[in-house]
Amino acid sequence: MTNSPKQDKMANAIRFLAIDAIEKANSGHPGLPMGAADIATVLFGRFLSYDPKKPDWPNRDRFVLSAGHGSMLLYALLYLTGYEDVSLQQIKDFRQLGAKTAGHPEYGAAGGIETTTGPLGQGLANAVGMALGERLMNARFGDLINHYTYVLAGDGCLMEGISQEAIAIAGHFCLNKLILFWDDNGISIDGAVSLADKTDQAARFTACGWQVLRVDGHDQEAIAAAIEQARRADRPTMIACKTVIGFGAPNKAGTNAVHGSPLGAAEAAATRKALAWAEPPFTVPQEILDNWRLAGLSAAKARVEWDRKFAALDIDMRTEFERLMRGDLPARFTEVMSAYKRKLCEEAPNLATRQSSQQALEVINALVPEIIGGSADLTGSNNTRTAQMRAIVAGDFSGRYIHYGIREHAMGAVMNGLALYDGFIPYGGTFLCFSDYMRPAMRLASLMKLRVIYVMTHDSIGLGEDGPTHQPVEQLAALRAMPNHLVFRPADAVEVAECWELALQSRHTPSTLALTRQSVPALRKDYEEDNICALGAYELQTAGDEAKVTLFASGSEVALIVEARAILEQEGIPTRVVSVPCFELFDKQPQSYKRALIGDSPVKIAVEAAVRQGWGRFIGADGIFIGMKNFGASGGIEVLYKHFGITAAAVVAAARAALPMEGGD
Repeated sequence: MTNSPKQDKMANAIRFLAIDAIEKANSGHPGLPMGAADIATVLFGRFLSYDPKKPDWPNRDRFVLSAGHGSMLLYALLYLTGYEDVSLQQIKDFRQLGAKTAGHPEYGAAGGIETTTGPLGQGLANAVGMALGERLMNARFGDLINHYTYVLAGDGCLMEGISQEAIAIAGHFCLNKLILFWDDNGISIDGAVSLADKTDQAARFTACGWQVLRVDGHDQEAIAAAIEQARRADRPTMIACKTVIGFGAPNKAGTNAVHGSPLGAAEAAATRKALAWAEPPFTVPQEILDNWRLAGLSAAKARVEWDRKFAALDIDMRTEFERLMRGDLPARFTEVMSAYKRKLCEEAPNLATRQSSQQALEVINALVPEIIGGSADLTGSNNTRTAQMRAIVAGDFSGRYIHYGIREHAMGAVMNGLALYDGFIPYGGTFLCFSDYMRPAMRLASLMKLRVIYVMTHDSIGLGEDGPTHQPVEQLAALRAMPNHLVFRPADAVEVAECWELALQSRHTPSTLALTRQSVPALRKDYEEDNICALGAYELQTAGDEAKVTLFASGSEVALIVEARAILEQEGIPTRVVSVPCFELFDKQPQSYKRALIGDSPVKIAVEAAVRQGWGRFIGADGIFIGMKNFGASGGIEVLYKHFGITAAAVVAAARAALPMEGGD
């Protein structure tokens, strides 16, 4: 190796901060920080553009630690280079409640943490989204945005299926400013990677259109040369860095014993001796700390130059860029949406809500240029592409629509990367049933409080002949169970418009729009200036007298309970209809509103072509639920609803049967 004593000491500062923090916490993963310290030293010390004093500088290079279990590598780097959020005390508080230095990196906890990682492969796919974001911004603002995205991934990241989807997307779009370091140490939790995998990773990346380079991951000059070569490439680059997990530990290096457990006092002491590190725990010699802080100051020089370039921009371009970075919607957004909703009330279209969604997007996408759409190979079925959305292709990033291919999981994680990048509001489409394929990415969007929108069509047995494999039954309940996630199931075109408006205004919460394949009638024909769907549930039709029956439903089943109400009212049974487009927004309403809306009618019935879970908040434990108790079946929509007993007639019969008998002897 060609490392200088200075380079070795800078890398060892990372190693021993990690060792000491993990020893104090008595938990953590020392193997990766010790093994990847040389890679990190080269990247942060010589190549990465960043400013510890302004962590959100838009043109910074992004660094994503996809192998998030090695979090102490990142925390050590942030402390050493001078990020204010990660003090030495934070290093000492590693993995403790309330610390910014959580067990796995958490977005928003501290400057310099670009994304939440830990579920392996997610960070890699987020980095693809960030690299795509850089190219999209470059197409819009020229060299104002022109930087690299780096990601450090381990063997586990590359074994996860999402990694294949993500690297295929990156290769397809020729994202040449994406550079991946593979921490090739050949060890996973169970032992040698060869226990479970013999993939030729170099061949795999090459097949996906990447440049592949190989280096000794402890030779800093070789690593630097590889980075320089990668930065000249016309495609993404994977640098395979052959490393020793737990480098420097005399008895545990190169074994799974150092992956996810503290070294232990004896091995930590032996490692200090082996690497000639005489300092007590949590102590970095001033000379080495000064070298690291100087690296941080040097990296920040690019930000000063960028500020001058930004100040010289045309005022209109500068104003628009600042709006995008703040995440503000265009000033006319509410006005335009109100006018569109008024038009819908006048026209009263009978459309599938997926079609209503596309019509709403025609209006929205014309006004909101930061929206980036897409679909997992279901564009015509999801109705996600509009006239303004030219496809993004390799070499031309001026478009706004992404053909993700049949890669739902990576689509979700790439959208997270775009949202994390700032300046974009991504949405992507698939069938509601296949939300299962992207749920881990959706969960992380909720955890990170990202404005990401999922267009989930074919939302019930109403899709018919494709059968139970494609008919979502439990998915609505599963998504509604996720914290900080809005699940919208609109009943008609007006509700669709209102739900889109709410999703776009929800800056810190992702949203799912569950939309029908089949047509539904217009129900909202009287224009209301306020967004009624913001209440989560509202009275669509009142009872002719004091209500004896209250009917609740979402989506396509709202029309069904409207039909049932007409029959009951005709029979002299006063009946209310409540539309429930969003459980989560209803839960946020004052108790007084919730009590009044639910009411005290003796019979409460909820109807949804899905499982019952969640409807107890409206009908209680003893209320009547008409919906699905099992999986669906293949058949026409009219036949299926009758087969499963989800009909207006069934609602009427249930109401009659539940009403107390009047009169008597």
